[in-house]
Amino acid sequence: QVQLVESGGGLVQAGGSLRLSCAASGNFVRVNAMGWYRHTPGKQRELVATVTSGGETNYADSVKGRFIASRDDTKNTVYLQMDSLKPEDTAVYYCNADVKFIFGSPRTYWGQGTQVTVSE
Repeated sequence: QVQLVESGGGLVQAGGSLRLSCAASGNFVRVNAMGWYRHTPGKQRELVATVTSGGETNYADSVKGRFIASRDDTKNTVYLQMDSLKPEDTAVYYCNADVKFIFGSPRTYWGQGTQVTVSE
C-alpha cells in the first residue's frame, strides 16, 4: 500500500506565495517521476509540473517562471514552490507518483488533493 500525503494549500492574496509538499510512504523500491496537477470545476485536470527521478523538470506554460518543482528523495517528497500567484491559479492541486516495486510493473498513485485559493 502506497500513500501520498499532501500539505501546504491555503488562501493567499494575488502576488503571494505558497509551498506544497507531497510525501510518499509505503513498501516500494523507489519513486520514479513525481508530478503536480490541478483541477478547477468545469475544467479538465491540468498538468502543472513534473520532476523525473533524475531531477529534470517540466512545466505548464501558464506557470513557467512562477512555479518551481523539486524533490527530496531521502524523504520521498516532492515540492511545488508557487510564487507570484494569480487568481487563475485557484484549484485543487494533486500530486502523483510513479512507484516501483520489487515485483511487477510500476504503478501511479495520487494524493488526496489540497485546495489553493488566490484572492484578488
